[in-house]
Amino acid sequence: MKRIHKYFTLPAVAVVLSLLIFLRGFGKNARADQALHEDVRPAAVALVERKPLVNSITLSGAFRPFQLVDVHAKVAGYISKIYVDVGDKVKEGQVLAILEVPELRAQVLGAEAAIKRSQDAIRRAEGDVNRARSAHEAYHSAYIRLKQASEARPGLIAEQELDDSKAKDKEAEAQVDSAIAAQSEAQNQLSVAQAERAQLAAMESYTHITAPFAGVVTKRYADTGSLIQAGTASNTQSMPVVQLAEWSRLRLVVPVPESAVPDIRLGSLVQVNVSAVHKTFDGRVARFADSLNEETRTMHTEIDVENQKDLLVDGMYAEITLVLQRKDNALTVPIQAVQRSGNTASVLLVNGDGRIEEREVKLGDEGNDRVEITNGLQQNDRVVIGNRGEFRAGERVQPKVMAEASEAQP
Repeated sequence: MKRIHKYFTLPAVAVVLSLLIFLRGFGKNARADQALHEDVRPAAVALVERKPLVNSITLSGAFRPFQLVDVHAKVAGYISKIYVDVGDKVKEGQVLAILEVPELRAQVLGAEAAIKRSQDAIRRAEGDVNRARSAHEAYHSAYIRLKQASEARPGLIAEQELDDSKAKDKEAEAQVDSAIAAQSEAQNQLSVAQAERAQLAAMESYTHITAPFAGVVTKRYADTGSLIQAGTASNTQSMPVVQLAEWSRLRLVVPVPESAVPDIRLGSLVQVNVSAVHKTFDGRVARFADSLNEETRTMHTEIDVENQKDLLVDGMYAEITLVLQRKDNALTVPIQAVQRSGNTASVLLVNGDGRIEEREVKLGDEGNDRVEITNGLQQNDRVVIGNRGEFRAGERVQPKVMAEASEAQP
């Protein structure tokens, strides 16, 4: 009986073991089939890379002349000749027009006559001084001789005669002083006449209207024979002769938004793209208002651009790319890969198994299209740049590295 039970037990155990092995293998095959048939979706990813991080802003503005002035006449008169017209290029100091002022010429001739009269008066005064000195020397010598004789032989010379000689000596000395004073007055009169002549000569030079700087005539207000008033009071009381603009260098005026104002630096180099001429020029931030417009919340900023080939004109529009910040060799990801929530940020990372993993990161500086990662990622990690709502943590995906727009362009 015991032997029969033994023989019966061994086959049963073998059957049970075989059944367990079969079931285990079936489970593995089922899971393998499930993994093979699992829906693996493609996911657009970008690599975590070290790149220069540039924060720039593109602004539009219009060119203005570096200098623009209405050229007025200093004195009133009629235009006898005008040498320039609209579009003419002139040099600094070049004569633009000549005024005819007859009364001013008469005043100049009068001043020249006054100078000659003063010079004649000086010569007369010099002769009077010489005569007065000669007379004084004669009277003084006579007085000295009488005095010496009186001292040598007392009573020989009457006291009255000695006193008369002394008085004539003093009078002659006073006449010398008077003649010298008259000569000095004549010198002063000459100086006054010469100053008046210099003033009138300066005024006469203003009859030649010259260019204050090199530029281009943009407007012509007067013709030959036009009466021009002196432009000394205000522009509304006198008509200018021409308008002159400096074109060798231009001002590009751009409005800088409030957010970029703290990063504006004098002397910064910028690239100025002028679509009208299909060229790019070098510019430099030369000046800014240092205050915001209350309505637009922008700051008036001017960029100097050299116009060496005269391709640029007043009013042309241009675009500039102003670099506000730059950091080289920063660990960065595309901005669209980052999900912000308050003070925290996270990305969807595709790990080595091809599954989605949500990773919290710390951000640094931000550029135009990439942001710096200071903690949480390593170089060459793959982050999802598509719609985060389409993926969930743990999901298996097929990552496809997408080329950035800047890299895709030839």
